Amino acid sequence: MAPQRFHEQFDQIQRSMPDVALALGPDDSAEFIYEKGVVLARDGEEARLVEDTVRDHFTAATGLSGDEVRRAGPETNRSGITRIQVGDPGHGDRRADRAVANALRVMREPEGRAGRRLVSRNHVVTIAVNSCPGDEPVPAPLNRGTNPAPAEAGHDADTAVDVLVIDNGLTHDYSLVPLLSHVQGDLHGTETDEHGNLMQYVGHGTFIAGILASVAPNTDVTVRNTLNDAGAILESDFGEALFAAVDEGGWPDIISLSAGTSNGRTDGLLGVDAFMRELRQQRTLLVAAAGNNASATPFWPAAYASLPEYAGSVLAIGALRTDGDHGACFTNHGSWVSAYAPGERLTSTLTGFDAPIPYVYQHSTYDACRFHFTYLCTCQHPRHAGILSEDGSSSKPDQVMFDGFAHWSGTSFATPVAAGMVAALMTADKETDPRIARQQLIANNTEFAEVRGAHVTALVPPTWRPSTAVQR
Repeated sequence: MAPQRFHEQFDQIQRSMPDVALALGPDDSAEFIYEKGVVLARDGEEARLVEDTVRDHFTAATGLSGDEVRRAGPETNRSGITRIQVGDPGHGDRRADRAVANALRVMREPEGRAGRRLVSRNHVVTIAVNSCPGDEPVPAPLNRGTNPAPAEAGHDADTAVDVLVIDNGLTHDYSLVPLLSHVQGDLHGTETDEHGNLMQYVGHGTFIAGILASVAPNTDVTVRNTLNDAGAILESDFGEALFAAVDEGGWPDIISLSAGTSNGRTDGLLGVDAFMRELRQQRTLLVAAAGNNASATPFWPAAYASLPEYAGSVLAIGALRTDGDHGACFTNHGSWVSAYAPGERLTSTLTGFDAPIPYVYQHSTYDACRFHFTYLCTCQHPRHAGILSEDGSSSKPDQVMFDGFAHWSGTSFATPVAAGMVAALMTADKETDPRIARQQLIANNTEFAEVRGAHVTALVPPTWRPSTAVQR
């Protein structure tokens, strides 16, 4: 059974996609969310094979015409993916989709195609605090600055490292923050609800930009609002959106991506296959979040780092807790994670300094860690009641005011720490190839941590301040 917070997030994502029926997978677990009644296949011959095979199976099993099985989208696109409807999206509830499960089963080993995956669920890709949230932001005092603190190195327009953040955009007043003077990109758009409260996840891209600018001042950071719709996008659209993000300004030195999904497999996402093949041909390094499910299940695109053909072009980043010695309770983990960086209670820019803005908490904290850790983690501290967790009781959701900085946790934020460290090394060593810098950063690292009993690489910037104040 998926935990309460995952169901709360599922409801919010479903509201952001009112025309798409969604289900939890597999079997009401917290592993992923996917579109009901639809599967993905590669364009052309493979899509036709899937369509014909599923229709024939449907006809034989039910005695009906099989008219329900048909193309559900354009036949060709840059990602090379076709959506195929295999059942009624309105049938059943959120717990599973038998039509999709049957289509996957039928296509496991079609004649002459054994060993090659031909079909996939159409997963929902989310920013890595969305369907698996580390926590929600907490106001931070302006007089204590950011953590990591800004490095002393300056900005040189001729040598600055080009970093593209694919996320949910910038808050309207971000330019008022001196730290973000070399940040540009898309504004988030609508930031407050009808009551004037900051909406959930607004500031996510701004927070990431602040971390990058602190760790690596000699960067030109561009933030795109690719994931602006509650941070969620269908896999069938994700590859196209990634292409669009890089097309606008060209392939950068580094992409910082704090989004993804698991899919129960070890061979990647069908919907981003074309983008990842193109990435491999470029010089760009993709630094991607490992996700916050506290799971060893590969989380994509980060887990491409574990595939031999992508080992040099992708860096998968998990999160360390505030002491830097261990993994955060929420972080995904496993041999597919390249390294871990500080990701719990970091301090960065959430909004500009235009005016204080209220925020109402969405989720209630727990009495004990939902992942069964014994330190005082983000599941428990700081205490707050959330509006999505209301059960009809008289408790009122907590409200806070943001006026610039915030504390926030997640592999979403460990990712720009690592991306910034690659960029800082490029500046320090006058290295122009981000993939060589990635290799040097890992090879020369002397910091390690313990994550689920494993001795792992810890990427810790020199300006980050560890804390033991909330540890038991």
